[in-house]
Amino acid sequence: MSEKHSKPRHRRSRKALAVGVPLALTAAGSLAYGTDLGLFGEDVQSTASAAAPAWATATADGFASVNSLGQNGTYGGRDGKTVTVKTLADLEKYATAAEPYVIVVAATINMNPVGKEIKVASDKTIVGAGTSGHIVGGGFFLGSGVHNVIIRNLTIRDAYQGIWNDKDHDFDAIQMDGAHHVWIDHNDLRHMADGLIDVRKDSTNVTVSWNKLSQNNKTFGIGWTENVKTDITIHHNWIRETEQRNPSTDNAAHAHLYNNFLEDVAGTDIKSSYGNYARGATKMVLENSSFQGVNNPVIKDSAASLVQRGNVFSGTSGRNESGGTAFDPKTYYGYTLDQAADVPSLLKSGAGPRSSIGTTSASTTAAAATTLTVAADGSGQYRTVQAAVNAVPADNASRVVISVKPGTYREVVKVPANKPHVTIQGSGGSRKDTVIVYGNAAGMQKPDGSGTYGTPGSATLSVQSDDSQVRNLTVTNDFDEAANQSLSGHQAVALLTQADKVVLDSLIVNGDQDTLELETAAKDKLGRVYVSNSYISGNVDFIFGRATVVVDKSVITLKKRWNGTSAGYVTAPSTPANRKGILINRSAVNGDVSAASFFLGRNWHPGSDTTVDPQTTVRNSTLSAAIKSVPWSDMGGFSWKDDRFAEYKNTGPGAGAASSDRPQLTDTQAAGQEVADWLGGWTPTAS
Repeated sequence: MSEKHSKPRHRRSRKALAVGVPLALTAAGSLAYGTDLGLFGEDVQSTASAAAPAWATATADGFASVNSLGQNGTYGGRDGKTVTVKTLADLEKYATAAEPYVIVVAATINMNPVGKEIKVASDKTIVGAGTSGHIVGGGFFLGSGVHNVIIRNLTIRDAYQGIWNDKDHDFDAIQMDGAHHVWIDHNDLRHMADGLIDVRKDSTNVTVSWNKLSQNNKTFGIGWTENVKTDITIHHNWIRETEQRNPSTDNAAHAHLYNNFLEDVAGTDIKSSYGNYARGATKMVLENSSFQGVNNPVIKDSAASLVQRGNVFSGTSGRNESGGTAFDPKTYYGYTLDQAADVPSLLKSGAGPRSSIGTTSASTTAAAATTLTVAADGSGQYRTVQAAVNAVPADNASRVVISVKPGTYREVVKVPANKPHVTIQGSGGSRKDTVIVYGNAAGMQKPDGSGTYGTPGSATLSVQSDDSQVRNLTVTNDFDEAANQSLSGHQAVALLTQADKVVLDSLIVNGDQDTLELETAAKDKLGRVYVSNSYISGNVDFIFGRATVVVDKSVITLKKRWNGTSAGYVTAPSTPANRKGILINRSAVNGDVSAASFFLGRNWHPGSDTTVDPQTTVRNSTLSAAIKSVPWSDMGGFSWKDDRFAEYKNTGPGAGAASSDRPQLTDTQAAGQEVADWLGGWTPTAS
């Protein structure tokens, strides 16, 4: 996009800020596992030379996805080797190893002695192969400081020692003492000697999802500490034929329970004592869960806060309590609620281990994923990223993951519109390890003599296909402005999207002018982009375009111009009327530039288009002193005050009070300008 425009002036009446319909975001319920878990080999195998299957790269949702304690979400052993195990010795060898592993359990493994709990080390994914992965007579222990662990698709059972309320045997299925960032998903846990899951001693950032928990006295205990530190999400679990701790949540800082099914079947020997229990200083939010036949379904201590909404109760009796203000889970992560009435059937069909897991949502189906590997040194299937893209069949019906090994790939990459469902993902431990870089600019002549590249054509990486993702790598346009001052057209795009339902996660996107261009396939088409946990750098209009964009939990770095001066604009939306534009949410805007030198944005009317209605909202973000006190600017003869620019509850030295030159959303307006409102029914998932 050109920095200089000669456009006629045009003024329109100022419109009210749009208020959308809130809709929350989800992740775990629809994660694609990809390759059938039953297709691994017969013996212990290392597959280090090939990328792990798509399900092995899945990341957690809920509190396990929140960045804290130096851990960026929960992704287990995805960066390590994949091994298949069938013996206790091999399982223990890899689970306790210092390096990351994806460990596929492809047999029934009997613990010896009974009650043994393998001490799992950090950075592990332990997953059952189809429904064949059984751990019998013991389980797993995650000690103090252990982090980034995923346990999925396993059956852990039968350590029961014949005593119902067993005080002598602490034989749990999964026990945590001071661990953090743990995801327990799609397991069948039953018939143990003590609890099924214990989250103890300040363990935190835990998500427990889509499990079957049954045939036990104590289901699920949380706490056992005077400290109020545990953050835990418990969703889509089927808890049946259990007596107590369903769960019991003691002194949890934030406990979010939703879409669980608690069932006490009539006519059996097991009678529920209570259901969900908020103890001590716990703050609990309980949403859209179903309780059938449960005694005392929801109880709380006097000091606890417990907010209920949307739950249904059938055949229950006794205490059903709530009170206090608790917290808003959406301030920590996005999620989508299923209707409480649908939860029993949804969990009966979707909870627990699956022979071939696609999605657990009743409304969607995910096909198996194919993985292609790229390595510049020749150790992969392809040496360039574009070669792997070229190998994706046209109109592919299912996801293709292009796993790019660490290295620098100096090339232009384009994912065409007829190749949807493509994920380009760096396989290194850091987004810095894998770099795609090139240096084209808008005013450069194409090698074939057909003219200049133009702004979109300058992109290092172009994503033109729907439902595609870019993850865990760096994309750079290193065009040298200082060395090319005679060139007309310094726009140099690093990453371009021209599609709908695009996820950009854990990236570094580097450039100067026009770094990140976010467009749609055509002006009349919708193009939604979700950018998260990323770093975006630039100076002039470096987040721009007509797409509907969320930049969430990211760092926006302001850079000086080629000549060392400080001046620029963060955003330049060209939003079509009646659509959402650019939302910057829970992010930081900073950089080594002069104070009061940058605008948050200006209104772009391409070709003097009077029908567009540019929009940028910056909310709940930290603004450095580099941001001007009047943070919005006119562009091309159009007044920004005729378009849609606003802030809400920003902090930092660059934030400011409401005025005619600095519009602020009201609380009511802000309620309709959240992440889910922007994405409009699309729920981004890790694939």
